[in-house]
Amino acid sequence: MIWSLFAAGGMVAAMLMPVTVVLTSFAVAWGCVSEQGLLDAIRHPLGRLYLLLLITLPLFHAAHRLRHTVMDLGARGYSRSLGVLFYGGAIVCTALAVHVLWTMP
Repeated sequence: MIWSLFAAGGMVAAMLMPVTVVLTSFAVAWGCVSEQGLLDAIRHPLGRLYLLLLITLPLFHAAHRLRHTVMDLGARGYSRSLGVLFYGGAIVCTALAVHVLWTMP
């Protein structure tokens, strides 16, 4: 389960985030996409699901990388605690993202 979240998070971070950054910053600034059109896309259930995946999958990717980086720096004895800390943080942030995305008007 953790490896699939790691791989999916890496794919989202590498392929979907740049597209989202271009659409939400440059395309709006240049007038190719209106701000209202972008807000309407975010308010749509599929837009909210897209944002949820865009936020949460890279969180699990980062949690895995951070855990193993800290372990490589000498904290191998705390592997379980680091897992709880980093993956738990990703789970808490996911719950927060779900709450924010589904309660916004």
